[in-house]
Amino acid sequence: MKKFLGTALFSVLSFACFGQDEISYTVSFPNAIHHEAEITMVIPRVPAGALKVRMSRSSPGRYATHEFGKNVYNFKAFDPNGKALALKQPAGDVYEIPDHGNTVKVTYTLFGNWIDGTYAGFDETHAHMNIPATFAFPLGLDARARLVKFNYEGKKNWKVATQLKPMGNNTFYAANLQYFMDSPTEIADYKTASWDVENRDGKVQTIHLITHSDDSQETINQYAEMLKKMVAEHYAVWGEFPVYDYGHYYFLDDVYPANAGDGMEHRNSTSIVQRTPKIAGYEGNLLGTFSHEYFHSWNVERLRPKTLEPFNFEHSNISDELWLAEGFTQYYGGLLLTRSGLKTIDNAVQAFNGMVNAVLNSPGANRYSPIQASRYAVFADAGVAIDQTNKNNIFLSYYTYGAATALALDLRLRSEFKLTLDDYMRALWKAYGKPEIAYTVPDLEKTLGELTKSTAFAKDFFGRYIYGTEKNDYAKLLLNAGFVLRKANPGKAYTGFGRVTVEGGKVSLPQTLVGSPAYQAGLDADDVILTMGGKEVKDLATLNAASADFKPGDVVDVTYLYRGESKSTRLTFAEDPGLEIVTIEKTGGTVTPAMQSFRDNWLNSQIKSK
Repeated sequence: MKKFLGTALFSVLSFACFGQDEISYTVSFPNAIHHEAEITMVIPRVPAGALKVRMSRSSPGRYATHEFGKNVYNFKAFDPNGKALALKQPAGDVYEIPDHGNTVKVTYTLFGNWIDGTYAGFDETHAHMNIPATFAFPLGLDARARLVKFNYEGKKNWKVATQLKPMGNNTFYAANLQYFMDSPTEIADYKTASWDVENRDGKVQTIHLITHSDDSQETINQYAEMLKKMVAEHYAVWGEFPVYDYGHYYFLDDVYPANAGDGMEHRNSTSIVQRTPKIAGYEGNLLGTFSHEYFHSWNVERLRPKTLEPFNFEHSNISDELWLAEGFTQYYGGLLLTRSGLKTIDNAVQAFNGMVNAVLNSPGANRYSPIQASRYAVFADAGVAIDQTNKNNIFLSYYTYGAATALALDLRLRSEFKLTLDDYMRALWKAYGKPEIAYTVPDLEKTLGELTKSTAFAKDFFGRYIYGTEKNDYAKLLLNAGFVLRKANPGKAYTGFGRVTVEGGKVSLPQTLVGSPAYQAGLDADDVILTMGGKEVKDLATLNAASADFKPGDVVDVTYLYRGESKSTRLTFAEDPGLEIVTIEKTGGTVTPAMQSFRDNWLNSQIKSK
């Protein structure tokens, strides 16, 4: 261990040639087989007074807190001569060094065994690093540049993939803490495919598919060809590519069945973690994550809410605008795969169907606005809790809520103004994204008013559907494109039991939803249904049989166990609220030329028209 620390110190101090103020890191993996990394940080020109060093509690692209400090141990501090410095630990993820000289070296061990876009994972096949989960940082020195050197001698064919600026000798650079923390890094024996894209100004940039997976190079090349089509449709929406720092954009794709799965956007890259054996055979299933995250290189990474600027690494980051930042991205992620021919129109309709059902039938959307849903992200966005919440009754994901809002706005712009949501996104890009001016909700409303030349429309739309909880007339809007929104199961009785759990001959309820027959009858989570209408209930088949003879409005006696006590209630069946979207052709109607034109202009490729 002493030899390792000495080597690390020599390597880090050698960074002095780059400048005087850079905070320098060295990362090594001598015990990767047991998921450990050894990290050294050297801080030159330390200001007078106690030095505080901490791990992050949040991560770019995530909105809830994540206690990264829990996986840090063997934390030590030294002066330039190797003398140990006294440490205090005022919080679990904060370390204080009261007395020190001009330069302080910090060392620690990091455990990582969770492969997703938020955490870190190390083993003999790769080092997968989300930067906030990996690197401690000194407080008050955010503006200083960072240098990081990766040591991975003996790791077969490992190489580094990252948006950080390469400096040679496995050393990489970030201009400040914000960029450093936004730069996921994969070190592995990966395969890659790259292609150039030309921007409107004639400048060429390169997009890279970096894949750590059990696939052939031929598969990677073929998948890159699919991504090229997707990228072209994204370009058509925005009218230009972002200017990628250092001229490169990276898809960092990690594919393995035991992965946690995730997609996490960053300024010039995205971390995509997939839970499949390989890409081959699963190409179509994986594209949605690529499309969603790539859209973020415009929307969120540059077209950015003011509430997220600057990103705070010490606590959760609350935002009013995730309905647009994430929700509109969700809408386009699938839509652009259809436009590129990688998904069918039926796939798009299926996605729209999910959006509309959720926004019209969930208690969260009926009771709370898209802005309120966005604020709840600090609890919902991969946040961890062991206690039950009432989330299903107070929250609809801002991804789904925002996507449904985007769908409605797109259809309204097309039908009422002969404009499109693409036009709106380009207007936002020109005003706030390209110049990187952080926006507010009033800015979004203002831009909509300017685009439509109707401040009244913009005020009404935001007042009713963004600040408020009213819902657009989706049936009317979809009919413009020859799609019919109708009851999926008209006349079918509905209990509102939801997805029950069957175990040991017992049928247990999940949390029931406000307004549902089950909720109105006083039934709730963990209640065990014993009988319905006198029929014994032991499994799904007997539950369905007990409901089969009833119609909406019928009342039935239900007996159930509540905390081990037998109780009874009366349940009034409602009509199944589920909706479906189908083409007018499937209803026996005729798609008119106007409907067909509307549908084609919406769902077909936009490349030639831009």
